[in-house]
Amino acid sequence: MVNISESATGKIQEMLAAEESPNLFLRIGVNEGGCSGFSYGMGFDDEINEGDKEMDIRGVKVVVDGDSMKYLNGLEIDWKESAMGGGFTIHNPNATATCGCGSSFRTATEAGNPAAEPC
Repeated sequence: MVNISESATGKIQEMLAAEESPNLFLRIGVNEGGCSGFSYGMGFDDEINEGDKEMDIRGVKVVVDGDSMKYLNGLEIDWKESAMGGGFTIHNPNATATCGCGSSFRTATEAGNPAAEPC
């Protein structure tokens, strides 16, 4: 299960409304690469693929591909405002190491494919 805070779901709903496409949903996934081995992917999509897991989180339709779910179970997404603007933050209880930018991680059992370049 993925957890998304009230402030993050509010921001996601705001962004979805700006897209003016009623079929869009939030897709979250994991790709090999990034300075720690895996990187997060998060964006809007309108196509469900075989093996996708669909969730309704605070009124936001969220889809995770089956391969990514093992890395994202328990994932927490939040939205934080700061003097420089705002952004999503991710806490992944499965990650044993992360990079300084927070968008790359590895787990205790899998290191992924670290990229040579830094974040």
